[in-house]
Amino acid sequence: MQFGKDAIEAIWRRQCGAWERSDAACVQSFLVECLQHDLDPQDGLNWIIEHRTQLSDADAVVDAALRWVNEHTSTGSPVSGIGAEQQE
Repeated sequence: MQFGKDAIEAIWRRQCGAWERSDAACVQSFLVECLQHDLDPQDGLNWIIEHRTQLSDADAVVDAALRWVNEHTSTGSPVSGIGAEQQE
């Protein structure tokens, strides 16, 4: 299931609220919820990067999101079963 930008923004608002208080912890929660909704975390990362100018500590937030995606997906690849055979 592919979610639109409105759905991604709704997840962001639930997990992080205001842009000014967005930090690494809320970004991780945001990406976890994206994954729970069958949304590719890479799409969530791209959305964060697209909106980075609204973040008070953009470099740290984007870095945390990138690390999370790399740790929780197959080398940062879209979630589509890639690498799932290695997790068994």
